[in-house]
Amino acid sequence: MPISISASFAFETAEPIDILLQFEAAAIPEQRLISARTTMSDADHCARVSAGDDIGERIWLRVDGRFEVDYASEVELDRLLSPVSSLKRVPPHELPAEAVKYLFDSRYCQADRMQSFVHDEFGGLTGGAQIMAMHDWISSNFTYAPGSSNASTTAVDSFIERRGVCRDYAHVMVTLARASAVPARFVSCFAPQVTPQDFHAVAEVFLSDPTTPGGGAWYLIDATNMANAEDIVKIGVGRDAADVSFMTSFGAADFQCKEVAVTQS
Repeated sequence: MPISISASFAFETAEPIDILLQFEAAAIPEQRLISARTTMSDADHCARVSAGDDIGERIWLRVDGRFEVDYASEVELDRLLSPVSSLKRVPPHELPAEAVKYLFDSRYCQADRMQSFVHDEFGGLTGGAQIMAMHDWISSNFTYAPGSSNASTTAVDSFIERRGVCRDYAHVMVTLARASAVPARFVSCFAPQVTPQDFHAVAEVFLSDPTTPGGGAWYLIDATNMANAEDIVKIGVGRDAADVSFMTSFGAADFQCKEVAVTQS
């Protein structure tokens, strides 16, 4: 069933600055863009560049003054879906190059600091069973609390506070997975069940691919339980939120409004 997406936002700058945007549904094999339209205010400079792992595109802007963005698309999904709990772990020494970088610590995901906890809490499990136990632990022990975190909040901060928003849930999920030597990445996305409607964030882990002997694949995990793998529309992927923010400003920008709507057609 196609997913219909609309998103709009506006910001203003007091002087010319550079802005990097990433807000459009990615055109990748697992999701086909039936239609897509992006309209933006005029900019001094506008250029598209490939995003991380060639999933989606970023837009470079040189902006001075008020800038408005309006986006709409319809997306059809065709994604590999397997019960994650039944999947095996891919040993680190057998990982493909694309997955190796997602074993390492990043700005918001300090996996090395969580290794003892992961060993004590989940050490009796492995592979997808361990990943789902982590998912269940986060879901049971965290409170979804808008406004409880900010741009400097790390996974360790969220672990201590036991609260946050989708960004924080995803960071903790990514961190726990990496602490067990399972590659994990941060995914910015759209999903129809998200409440309130907004840009969403989930984790994605690399486990065995039952359709390819000896192979591996990426599987979406949402510890907030607001989105399901079968209807998540990817925008981009990265080590953590710093890599896939829908808007990164290299200078002062006054963010003024945002509206997102995602529905199943």
